[in-house]
Amino acid sequence: MNNPDQSPAWTAQLRDVADFPKPGIVFKDINPLLAHPQARAQALQTLIAPWQQIAPQAVLGVEARGFILGSAMALQMDLPFVPVRKHGKLPGPVVSEHYALEYGSDCIQMQADALPAGTRVLIVDDVLATGGTLAAAVALARQLQLEVVGGAVLIELAALAGRLRWPGDVPLHASLVV
Repeated sequence: MNNPDQSPAWTAQLRDVADFPKPGIVFKDINPLLAHPQARAQALQTLIAPWQQIAPQAVLGVEARGFILGSAMALQMDLPFVPVRKHGKLPGPVVSEHYALEYGSDCIQMQADALPAGTRVLIVDDVLATGGTLAAAVALARQLQLEVVGGAVLIELAALAGRLRWPGDVPLHASLVV
């Protein structure tokens, strides 16, 4: 993590969990941050601030911790919130995208009628690692002809180079890069 003297105060509420969910993975646990209202509010402000001038029309939150952050952001920004869920969790017609994780593979889905084509969306997740989940969320949005105007993550794990999988012409903001 960054030098504590240079990191925002809210970062003191983050913790690393070794060997979770598999050996060799260091999980970035945001639960202590979520349990601390003032730190959570500070972190949310760092996520929201870059998008004030871009004016998204909806927030897409990626399961599961992206639901927490994205929903709170959408509420504060007075925008609709749309969940991007794991396979089989949404009713009705859905679009799907398969992707690779740093420790396996998965599939995410969105309801096909969640937003009208052309809606300007901001995609939110908690951690940017290898970039597979965010790239899949962009692909889902584009399948539905949504305009991806940005991406926001609380933490970016720079050593895993996930940013390289994000479209270069779309802004991506990380509140903390480690």
